[in-house]
Amino acid sequence: MNKQLGVIFDMDGVLIDSSSFHRESWRLAGPEFGFEMTDAAFLKTFGMPNRAVLAHVYGHELPPEQVEAISDRKEALYRDLAQHDLQALPGAVGLVRGLRSAGFRVALGSSTPMVNILFVLKLIGLEGAFETIVSSGDVTIGKPDPEVFLKAGAGLGLEPAQCAVVEDAVVGVQAAKAAGMACLAVTTTHPAASLQAADRIVASLELVWPADFEALIFA
Repeated sequence: MNKQLGVIFDMDGVLIDSSSFHRESWRLAGPEFGFEMTDAAFLKTFGMPNRAVLAHVYGHELPPEQVEAISDRKEALYRDLAQHDLQALPGAVGLVRGLRSAGFRVALGSSTPMVNILFVLKLIGLEGAFETIVSSGDVTIGKPDPEVFLKAGAGLGLEPAQCAVVEDAVVGVQAAKAAGMACLAVTTTHPAASLQAADRIVASLELVWPADFEALIFA
């Protein structure tokens, strides 16, 4: 195996099934700040950074300090809800560890704040597993813009053509392809029909092996 290959994982919907916790934390936060997170709005914005989510539900951009205040409250609610019940998705932890053992460079590129990422990785036993982590605070433009994945690839010292992305969201697949990277999509939160832009679609990471990523990148 060519050791100069990288795999960049999204977190929510890829490593963990967190959608119900995020949905509930938005529902609880909404009345405190004068908005309602409908199911339709949540489905449309899941995978986007909070500032983009809030712009969607309010119908306009919010000042940074307002975004920060709402985000801090929403994410605190999320961690309270998730701390006892959140689990890694089937195959996720084994795949990350298997890729590292096979010599792949491994990164995380997420629209989630860093405090949530560190909370989750510790909870599921992947603390310290990623060479580089890019969070919502590290990018100026969220998915579907490719910035998050380009920064993650650069953090690994690799070119886009040397990287594959693992995603579950439509905007994430779009970001991966816009970055010039191969993309494997998992149907955790969206049906396969919505993820057709990906290079491969699977129902579970239990169906994927490290060698599959070499084939994906060189396809």
